[in-house]
Amino acid sequence: MKLLIKGGRVIDPANNFSDVADILVEDRKIIASGLDLKATEEAEIIDASGKLVVPGFIDMHVHLREPGLEAKETIATGTRAAAMGGFTGVACMPNTKPVIDNQALVEFIKCRAASEGVVNVFPIGAITKGSDGNELAEIGDMKMAGAAAISDDGHPVMNAQLMRLAMQYASMFDMTVISHCEDTNLVADGVMNEGYFSTIFGLKGISRLAEEVMVAREIMLAELTGAKVHIAHISTAGSVELVRQAKRKGLKVTAEAAPHHFSLTDEAVGSYDTNTKVNPPLRGEDDVKAVKDGLRDGTIDVIATDHAPHTQEEKDVEYNYAPFGMVGLETAVGLAFKELVIPGILSVEELVQKMSVNPALILGLDKGHLTPGSDADITIIDPNLKEIVDVKKFASKAKNSPYDGWELKGLPVATIVGGKVVMYNRALIG
Repeated sequence: MKLLIKGGRVIDPANNFSDVADILVEDRKIIASGLDLKATEEAEIIDASGKLVVPGFIDMHVHLREPGLEAKETIATGTRAAAMGGFTGVACMPNTKPVIDNQALVEFIKCRAASEGVVNVFPIGAITKGSDGNELAEIGDMKMAGAAAISDDGHPVMNAQLMRLAMQYASMFDMTVISHCEDTNLVADGVMNEGYFSTIFGLKGISRLAEEVMVAREIMLAELTGAKVHIAHISTAGSVELVRQAKRKGLKVTAEAAPHHFSLTDEAVGSYDTNTKVNPPLRGEDDVKAVKDGLRDGTIDVIATDHAPHTQEEKDVEYNYAPFGMVGLETAVGLAFKELVIPGILSVEELVQKMSVNPALILGLDKGHLTPGSDADITIIDPNLKEIVDVKKFASKAKNSPYDGWELKGLPVATIVGGKVVMYNRALIG
């Protein structure tokens, strides 16, 4: 298949390029980029005038729920939601049933993605067997099978010695350890951020310290082991400052923020909409500001959705009994433009760095750039396109989003995976 993308503003931070140019794609690869490229007669032409052409976005924190939890999401539906959101690749977390903690299950994810998925899927293996925090999983076997990193996301590794060993083993295989930072003893039975609004709303709170003490522990273990450690879904001002200090010390510590942690505060819980119930919880205004500041100054390396689909039946209960999590693949880019790019907190180049370049670097993927000869994974964005979020139109199986009815501006209009157009003009292809 041949494809010519003409006249867009090509933004390729990995190659320090940002200018109007054409991109020529052939046989799944980028052949050339430049001005006034010519295509053969059989090439499909996409007019990208007035649009942004960037390396395909990678969401390094997604729950696809398969195997075992297909009522919530499947690899087929989750990857279609990713395509609608402008993502050419997703890294899927291992908290499925059974947990992705061995070579066979990593291979299952890859095979299923090849047959049912429409974007690249990079499996994340579990740190511990069954993610129960008692015994290390077969990290080397999972690496050989194609696991991109290890994590017990959804569950913290409470045993510090076990996490130390996990970091040492992961270092042997040059793998990143993605940590879900949560002290379950401090969380207790809390359901939202501890503070003024939890008192007003009559809901049990979760202390910021539940996250921060674990972030501090992981940083100290990273310093001890020399491991590459990535802090998932960072949400508090204290956590951001801890990561900032770790970076100043030169440690191999990176961090991600989810769109809901820079676009919503704990005041939103006052609607008692269970779609606002997430883990870690929505925090206060000072925390949101700190997350935005961390994104601006480079303390936070990545924007990742923590896409966590649940069924309507699970969420349609009292707030205390609803599961934590919201979907995010189909609103992430619009929220990033609304909250970060349009207000001038991030430039478009910095946004691409955090949604394409850095996720690829952290996961050790040869992605995140538009170098001739590389895979033709490309996202095209219309920075002026406006759309009202309608969860009923989501490609995801799940609709648990608090953004229903929000107007977003700056949206993906084409998702190209390996030279194949899988989303165009806000509609899935094929």
